[in-house]
Amino acid sequence: MLPQKQGEEAIVASFNESETEGGGGGNKDEVSDLQSSAVSMKSFLWHGGSAYDAWFSCASNQVAQVLLTLPYSFSQLGMLSGIILQIFYGILGSWTAYLISVLYIEYRSRKEKENVSFKNHVIQVEGVTHTGPKKLVLYFTGATNILYTFGGHAVTVEIMHAMWKPQKFKYIYLLATLYVFTLTLPSASAVYWAFGDELLTHSNAFSLLPKDGFRDAAVILMLIHQFITFGFACTPLYFVWEKVIGMHDTKSICLRALARLPVVVPIWFLAIIFPFFGPINSAVGALLVSFTVYVIPAAAHMLTYRKASARQNAVEKPPFFLPSWTAMYVLNAFVVVWVLVVGFGLGGWASVTNFVRQVDTFGLFAKCYQCPKPVVAHSPLPQPHH
Repeated sequence: MLPQKQGEEAIVASFNESETEGGGGGNKDEVSDLQSSAVSMKSFLWHGGSAYDAWFSCASNQVAQVLLTLPYSFSQLGMLSGIILQIFYGILGSWTAYLISVLYIEYRSRKEKENVSFKNHVIQVEGVTHTGPKKLVLYFTGATNILYTFGGHAVTVEIMHAMWKPQKFKYIYLLATLYVFTLTLPSASAVYWAFGDELLTHSNAFSLLPKDGFRDAAVILMLIHQFITFGFACTPLYFVWEKVIGMHDTKSICLRALARLPVVVPIWFLAIIFPFFGPINSAVGALLVSFTVYVIPAAAHMLTYRKASARQNAVEKPPFFLPSWTAMYVLNAFVVVWVLVVGFGLGGWASVTNFVRQVDTFGLFAKCYQCPKPVVAHSPLPQPHH
């Protein structure tokens, strides 16, 4: 039997065993229609191991505030570059997510062979202009913000760990990225087409929209989405903190929620001091996301399969569109070099330069983030007496 097939069977074994253990009663009792519907509803809401749940988690974790900052990036890049780079980094992000899924499948398969159990887991404005790109600094700042858009790999392993069949994750993430394109490309293109160069000084698209009920509803929905995304992004940090203080195995949900407060409160406080929009997003993307999302997964895959024995016994073979392991290494090397030079190097230079230029516009605990200072009306000079 093929190693990949063996790995899949080993991974699914835990879930199949738990199904068998729970379903041994057979014909002992008949369950009413009401009870069965309640069980199915409970399964839909709480059983997080399905492919749909993984797709929903991946898509939700990618969207968030980037819907508001992508028009700002388009104003720096221009329409054509904005669309091309968004698709390019979406593909690059999907590739590194695939690499992470391969490494996870390999890790899980090896652990299960050591008898480790995985059962328990947790229209335009008048006179608008479109002059972008105008400067190299702005161009690479916008490109880095798009690189940051597809940086939702923080919970990749956690999502796979909760899936019944984690080998499906590589397809799920690609489908999630394609879905995200249907949201980000039309919205960013439409807002940039409508407001043009005004976006160069408005990193948050909400600041240009008319103040009406629709805008208010959008703000409320975005806030709800941000609460959900915050929980997604902080999950790995929660787990590390719980293990440090010895609370990770606690059964009480309330105790674990209280234990997470030392993680939540400082982040919440920093977010109030200066919201993470525009220049801050770009700086984070260049200096941090470039490594965690692109460089490290590609380099880790190359190191894991550097030996012939590891390649021969690999649970996941190269995908159908890459004929050999050499092609895999070439593609991974391209990802590492591209992101180090363009993302971290040029993107870091541009983002930090842009950040320093705009640091005076942030303010601490600002009531209105990057809003122009109100013009002080001077009292008219007294008229001379005749």
